[in-house]
Amino acid sequence: MDIDERPDPAEGLGGFLRSRRERLAPADVGLSGGGRRRVPGLRRDEVAALAGVSAGYYVRLEQGRECHPSHRVLDAVARVLRLDDADRRELFRLARPTARRMRAPVRVERPGAHLCRLIEGWTRTPAFIVGHAQDILVANDLAEALYSDFAQRDNVLRMLFLDPAAGSFYRGPERARQRAVADLRATAARTPDDPRVLELVGELAVRSAGFRSLWAREYPRVPPYEVERVHHSRVGDMELRHEALAIRSAPGQQLVVLQAEPDSPSADALALLGSLDAMAR
Repeated sequence: MDIDERPDPAEGLGGFLRSRRERLAPADVGLSGGGRRRVPGLRRDEVAALAGVSAGYYVRLEQGRECHPSHRVLDAVARVLRLDDADRRELFRLARPTARRMRAPVRVERPGAHLCRLIEGWTRTPAFIVGHAQDILVANDLAEALYSDFAQRDNVLRMLFLDPAAGSFYRGPERARQRAVADLRATAARTPDDPRVLELVGELAVRSAGFRSLWAREYPRVPPYEVERVHHSRVGDMELRHEALAIRSAPGQQLVVLQAEPDSPSADALALLGSLDAMAR
């Protein structure tokens, strides 16, 4: 019987991806060179982080062990590797995703009106609702006042990784960042083709070295939700117990509540902050 001389499609895909990432310099994709590098071009973990997939997933893809990469994942890899139209067609031909997932619709998230009324009535407790990608959907007045040191209060991860205020507001910002990345990783695992998650991961991977480092870890340690030590520019230090509660009527959304111990200095600081905010409105 004649030996089949046709090239292994997996090896073809691996060779193609390696050649395309080796021709890119870190600076081409907004990364620092980081001193001497053992390999030319981009590393696998860097491509993975920028594409919004785990390092292990990208290794499997490059080794031909990921048999059904989705259309959206291949799109993300093509974007990171700066592929032109011809290379992009070759990538899809080599990958041959035989069971492509349907393109996920953009999810429009709205908080329930009953929950909005509930948290607005909490005048002594900061509370807000986040969506599946940790976009802040609604916040009560005290939560708005608590996070007023941040320039933008639209997404928890963007606040933690892109706003300089995080470094002075949180006494332990790394703990908060690790928890937020773990939550996002869990969402990405459940919905790998979600457009909002991919968009957010791509933005943070390009703009934040700290996010890239955490996202590239296969099994990061996740600190528990506990007392959050924060510093507000107007009322000083506070200790607030942080709770994130899943909303069963809206899967993927969470109700985040921050509570001070009754009759504590932190409770006094929150009350003062609420009064200052009310006078300013």
